[in-house]
Amino acid sequence: METALTRLVGVRHPLVQTGMGWVAGPRLVSATAEAGALGILASATMTVEQLRSAVREVKSRTDAPFGVNLRADAGDARDRVAVIIDEGVRVASFALAPSRELIAELKDAGVVVIPSIGARRHAEKVAAWGADAVVVQGGEGGGHTGEVATTVLLPQVVDAVDIPVIAAGGFHDGRGLVAALAYGAAGVAMGTRFLLTSDSTVPDPVKARYLAASVKDITVTTRVDGLPHRMLRTELVAALERSGRLTSLARALRHAAAFRKVSGLSWTRMVRDGLAMKHGKDLTWSQLLLAANTPMMLKSAMVDGRPDLGVMTSGQVAGVIDDLPSCAELVERVMREAEEVMDRLKTPPSSPGAEDQARPAIEDRGPGQSPESAPRSRPPRTTA
Repeated sequence: METALTRLVGVRHPLVQTGMGWVAGPRLVSATAEAGALGILASATMTVEQLRSAVREVKSRTDAPFGVNLRADAGDARDRVAVIIDEGVRVASFALAPSRELIAELKDAGVVVIPSIGARRHAEKVAAWGADAVVVQGGEGGGHTGEVATTVLLPQVVDAVDIPVIAAGGFHDGRGLVAALAYGAAGVAMGTRFLLTSDSTVPDPVKARYLAASVKDITVTTRVDGLPHRMLRTELVAALERSGRLTSLARALRHAAAFRKVSGLSWTRMVRDGLAMKHGKDLTWSQLLLAANTPMMLKSAMVDGRPDLGVMTSGQVAGVIDDLPSCAELVERVMREAEEVMDRLKTPPSSPGAEDQARPAIEDRGPGQSPESAPRSRPPRTTA
C-alpha cells in the first residue's frame, strides 16, 4: 500500500512502531523494519554511546529503513543528532518539538524529521519550521497524553498542515488503518500493539498483565511524574495516588539517583535538562522531581519484570488485544485486514428488496412462530 508516508521514508507499509523507552530496542525495531513497517529506536534511556551501539545493531540485523526517537530538550541532543547523521539513520522522531535549527541540521544531512504532537498549533509550528511529517497522538494513546480524542484531533491537523500526518492513539488493526486513511492520514503509529508482540523484549509476566487488562483497567494519572500519563491501573498506581506529597517526592529523589547511575548523567546535566523541561512545559520544581520517577519506574516493569514495583504505560487498545504475534505476523495481518475492509467498501450494496426475497416461505417457520419471529436468512456476501 503506497501512501505519502511510505514514499517519504521508503517502507512498504504505512505503519510505524513508536519509540517506547526500555521497549523499542534493536530486536523490536529490526523485526518491525524487516516486516516492512517503520521501526523507531527509543534513545532517551540510553547514553550517546549506547545509542550508537544500538543503531549499529539494528543495521546489522536489517537493511530496511528505521528511525531514532530523541528528546529535543535534552542537553546532549546535538550529540545524538550527530550519531543519527553519522550512522545514516533514515528518520529522526521527537517526543517534543525540535528547534528550527535542529530540524534544518537533520534535513541538510538527508534525515527525515517527524515530531510527535498533541495539538493543532504544535503541528502548524513544526510544519512551518520544516518538519517532513508529524505523528498526531490523541488522548487514547499511552504515555504522556492529552485530552482530545484521535477522531477529533486527527482531522483538525490534516486540515491545518500540508505535510504527511501519521495518526496515533487507539490503533491496533486494519480497520483502524483504513479509518485513519479516510480522515486523511498517511498511516498509523502503534505503540502498545507492537509492545505486545513476540519480538518485544518485555518480560512475559508483564505482557500477561497487559493481555488480561480490560479497557476500564487503563487509566490516566498525574501521580507518577506530575503530568497526565496513561497506563495500566495497578496496585502500585493506586498506592501512588493515595500517597502524600512528601512520600512522592522522596520516592522521586531515590529514582533520580538511580537514573543518574543508569544514564551516566551528572547531577549538573540532570539539573540542566530539568531546567529545559521546566521551561518547555512550565512545570513546578515539585513536578520536575516527580518526573524523575518515570524512567526507573518504567524500567522496573519493562526490563526487570516487576509490575509490583514499576508502571506500565499503555494505550487504551490494550483492553482489546489478546495475542502476541510476531512483528511480521502483525504487519501482515493489519495490511490484510485493511485490504479486506477496502474491498468491502467497494462492494455495491444489495439491490432493494433483496433481503425480503431471501426470507424463508411461511411454511418453513417453526410451530407457533409469527412472521416477525421467523428466522431470516441473509443473502450471501458478494466480493469485489
